[in-house]
Amino acid sequence: MDISEEVRAAHRRELTTFLEDGTYMDDIKAVLNRKDRRLIVNISDLHSYGDLGNRILRNPSDYMQAFNDAATEVASKIDPKYLKSGDQLLVGFNGPFVSRGVTPRDLLSEYIGSMVSVRGIVTKCSLVRPKVVKSVHFCPTTGNFMTREYRDITSNMGLPTGTVYPTRDENGNLLVTEYGLCKYKDHQTLSMQEVPENSAPGQLPRTVDVIVEDDLVDKCKPGDRVAVVGIYKALPGKSKGSVNGVFRTVLIANNVTQLNKEAQSPQYSAEDLTNIKKIAERDDAFDLLGNSLAPSIYGHSWIKKAVILLMLGGVEKNLKNGTHLRGDINMMMVGDPSVAKSQLLRAIMNIAPLAISTTGRGSSGVGLTAAVTSDQETGERRLEAGAMVLADRGVVCIDEFDKMNDQDRVAIHEVMEQQTVTIAKAGIHASLNARCSVVAAANPIYGSYDRSLTPTKNIGLPDSLLSRFDLLFIVLDQMDPDIDRQVSEHVLRMHRYRSASGGEAMLDANSGYGGEDEIDNDSTVFVKYNRMLHGKKTSRGQKRDTLTIKFLKKYIHYAKHRIQPDLTDEASEQIATAYAELRDASSNAKTGGTLPITARTLETIIRLSTAHAKLKLSRKVTKSDVEAALKVLNFAIYHKELTDMEEREQEREMERNGRDVHRSGENDGSRNRTANRDGATIDAMEIDDPPTQSATNISSDRKEAFNSLFGGHMREKRLDSISIEDIEMAVNERADSPYSRAEIIVLLEKLQEDNRVMIADGTVVMIS
Repeated sequence: MDISEEVRAAHRRELTTFLEDGTYMDDIKAVLNRKDRRLIVNISDLHSYGDLGNRILRNPSDYMQAFNDAATEVASKIDPKYLKSGDQLLVGFNGPFVSRGVTPRDLLSEYIGSMVSVRGIVTKCSLVRPKVVKSVHFCPTTGNFMTREYRDITSNMGLPTGTVYPTRDENGNLLVTEYGLCKYKDHQTLSMQEVPENSAPGQLPRTVDVIVEDDLVDKCKPGDRVAVVGIYKALPGKSKGSVNGVFRTVLIANNVTQLNKEAQSPQYSAEDLTNIKKIAERDDAFDLLGNSLAPSIYGHSWIKKAVILLMLGGVEKNLKNGTHLRGDINMMMVGDPSVAKSQLLRAIMNIAPLAISTTGRGSSGVGLTAAVTSDQETGERRLEAGAMVLADRGVVCIDEFDKMNDQDRVAIHEVMEQQTVTIAKAGIHASLNARCSVVAAANPIYGSYDRSLTPTKNIGLPDSLLSRFDLLFIVLDQMDPDIDRQVSEHVLRMHRYRSASGGEAMLDANSGYGGEDEIDNDSTVFVKYNRMLHGKKTSRGQKRDTLTIKFLKKYIHYAKHRIQPDLTDEASEQIATAYAELRDASSNAKTGGTLPITARTLETIIRLSTAHAKLKLSRKVTKSDVEAALKVLNFAIYHKELTDMEEREQEREMERNGRDVHRSGENDGSRNRTANRDGATIDAMEIDDPPTQSATNISSDRKEAFNSLFGGHMREKRLDSISIEDIEMAVNERADSPYSRAEIIVLLEKLQEDNRVMIADGTVVMIS
């Protein structure tokens, strides 16, 4: 019900005193200087002024018009010429709403009629329409003017009026509406949804309609995260004779604040910063972060490292001529069923600050980008944001990518390179930001990977789409009894493990660190070693360090947002050289790699190098960063003859080589053990007489890896012949576990049997 004029006048006097006594005189002057229309009042100032704050929060409708009148009165005293006749200085609120700071899911019936602050993400925006406030009518017969005011349920004062223009005066004379003299105000409706990362699993996300007017229109667009302060009201539905008692509820806004996406960033303590810097100084920081991502998934070390780089991202550039260079990295995994592709996507969802998950079968093209829909209430067209717009500055995980229709898949072309969504339909032309990384997982075209065909034929996607992916990994299900045993042991450990407290595993205070490198308070950094969960220690007597998820999130967030590296001259030269070699190798290769080598690959190298520099907390991109990026890219393109169990093979071979070295050189064992413990490559010349066992019992994966490294070196250097010593140096430079001289000779003899090379007097000649 509307309040009386006496009560409103009393409220106005009280609020005028509040504005003149407090610190708001300066704020009003600042508003007048900016020529704004709205004064923002902190709710905590009202609480400190008696019980005024509680009264306004409980019954805002009684006070809003009085507050606007009081602010207008004070502003008129300061500058009488600022406000035109009939204009008002409007009041909005901000500050700590405590229990009244809610999400759309918490917005229940108890809040109807009161003031709340709602946080969410804008999903739909209507067009801005004028709403008539006062109409002016002229009577040609009498020559008189007549005015009429209009109010609806969203007005701050008075009862709602009818919406019909008068056509005749009380004497029956005809009236003509003077549209130019009428007063209007801007009007827009928004739809706000709870943020995706905080919505309840298994339930539809809740939505609330927001009405914004005057200067608040166009303060936000679909995909923006906002906090809206307003009055929660119930409106009657369209059907006048409704008997079910259900009313439509809306939020009538008086202030809209953009929420910075980093506002929900983790809080860093001084101890956290110290630990982050110490981790970054480690030589194996890249491996450590890769191992810490989804430790429950066995293997896939290169893919995990790539995911770490993806979450860190490169540096986005907006040039003065309007060119936008994306910094986000896109990645795709193609492979056999049951190789943990979807599990890796779930791991990204858990660690990335903002991640939205969708599937190819359950998403349409407009559902991923944006759609133009009709408002059920008014029939107006409005813009609705899709998953990629909602994931602006985040990650979009698309599973079952191969199940998408071609038309839907084409819709994401623009997002993956230009990082915008452009809509031009139904009279609406809009461009929305969608600056997100895309991580896709797909099965090959035949269900499982056919090794007899090239990667391109297995994937079955057009080059126009594949070139937009920075990295494409082929993940195979290798049927090797030894590998299967390792996988089964790991999975069984996961299922058998139970922590002592029934909750998360206890954290360790000493995780393989010692001496001057001891990290402060390791209990917040490393996961405690548990034999049931982590298995046996390695042959070096150390367990593999694993960071806790909480610390990993802090590390990635800190490195992503605080570090913006610049390219150095030497890194630029190396990137240019590497790109030229990749192009040359791809044109000469018979089978080709997984990805077409285009100019986008050059930008990929820059992005990966920048991300690695961020990981090391470096302000400059150096040659070592480029080398690390090229290792990841080479694995993605050539895929080491399509082996995805590289980490397990590496550990197994190192253990085997370590045992062989120990047997062969008891007297000189200390030197070899030191080299092995420090992770340095063991030179084959240090081993006097390696046993024939390691040379003859060479695994098929090790043979394939050697052939790939040897062939790649010959192609890169364009050599027809090479000495065995040079082969040994070239292969062991890139090999994850070194090859002894005896192994190399056995492998070369096998190539000679296959008529691929010819060996004569210590020289190997290629047979074309």
